[in-house]
Amino acid sequence: QVQLVESGGGLVQAGGSLRLSCVASGRISSIDIMGWYRQAPGKQRELVAGISSTGSTNYADSVKDRFTIFRDNAKNTVYLQMNNLKPEDTAVYYCTTLSGVSYWGQGTQVTVSS
Repeated sequence: QVQLVESGGGLVQAGGSLRLSCVASGRISSIDIMGWYRQAPGKQRELVAGISSTGSTNYADSVKDRFTIFRDNAKNTVYLQMNNLKPEDTAVYYCTTLSGVSYWGQGTQVTVSS
């Protein structure tokens, strides 16, 4: 069993930055791919970024060159560094496993004001 707990969300002005953290109970080193999804009001949940155990990453086109996903297996933590935030990035962000058994965190709210 793996539990995921996100933190780091908040209110920020457009152009600002936030770093989200996702701490996993258990050993995420055994989990190959981790990722971040987001869901804005009235919209479907969308994949923002993913990272494999070897460090390979992929991003949604809407966040490329602004967001960076990275992980620290020693700390059982996956991060999402978000720079140059835009109002359209406003959403609840969820940490999840993208391989094997599916686990989800409770989500953290990110609000970007214009």
